[in-house]
Amino acid sequence: MSEVRPGSPSRHLVPPLRAALAAGTPVRLVWTNELGGQTFEVGEGTARHFLKWTPVSSGIDLGREVARLRWAVRFTPVPTVLDQGRDAAGQWIVTAALPGDNAVTDRWLVDPARAVTAIGTGLRALHGALPVTGCPFSWSVPDRVADARRRARAGRLDPAAWHPEHRGLSVDQALAVLRQPPEIDRLVVCHGDSCAPNTLLSQDGSWTGHVDLGSLGVADRWADLAIATWSADWNYGPGWSGRLLEAYGIDADPVRTRYYRLLWDLGP
Repeated sequence: MSEVRPGSPSRHLVPPLRAALAAGTPVRLVWTNELGGQTFEVGEGTARHFLKWTPVSSGIDLGREVARLRWAVRFTPVPTVLDQGRDAAGQWIVTAALPGDNAVTDRWLVDPARAVTAIGTGLRALHGALPVTGCPFSWSVPDRVADARRRARAGRLDPAAWHPEHRGLSVDQALAVLRQPPEIDRLVVCHGDSCAPNTLLSQDGSWTGHVDLGSLGVADRWADLAIATWSADWNYGPGWSGRLLEAYGIDADPVRTRYYRLLWDLGP
């Protein structure tokens, strides 16, 4: 975890971050993604909150996440939005802290059995709590495939960036596979990025909430399960996907898993 200091030339100091540093509030960089976005932990104790910033170059609209958080917070533990803003360099949102730490901290990487169990249990709870009826957001196959086609026409799909199991496909071949989706198993409101870091765990190993809901929407539950199990193997080592499915309460489904992993690779 990196401490951020006033005047640091390596980071864009958005107004909430500048104000915190000017007041002498502790600020720590806790996450950096591959698109240049950063998340900071600000303050301590009951005053602790988080600031997420994303640069214009990322193409990410944090307004999407704000809308989804404000809807979902009525039903399940997700961060409460405290503030949002934008400037010429990017956008930011400020959220209240939830209890717990993300499931890939050092504490949990050495105890994968409990971490993976909590991820599966938490994902099942999320799917059960968020109501499909009345959800204003979609993460459906038709919407996502249409987006993949737009990105293909714009030359923004690169098979070299896909997971090794998909790199043998051309863009046209991958899109052809996606034209034949499996039958829907069960519609739920999906998290939209069910990778392990987006589940928070308490010290006793129970899940406490979910973060990073910018793609939340109605979809087949396997759209989340395919990525959650993939992430379990990425983060904790091969063989943990079965434990996650057991905790969720479902048997493996190789056909749906393959389809939704390919669809994920063709996403933004």
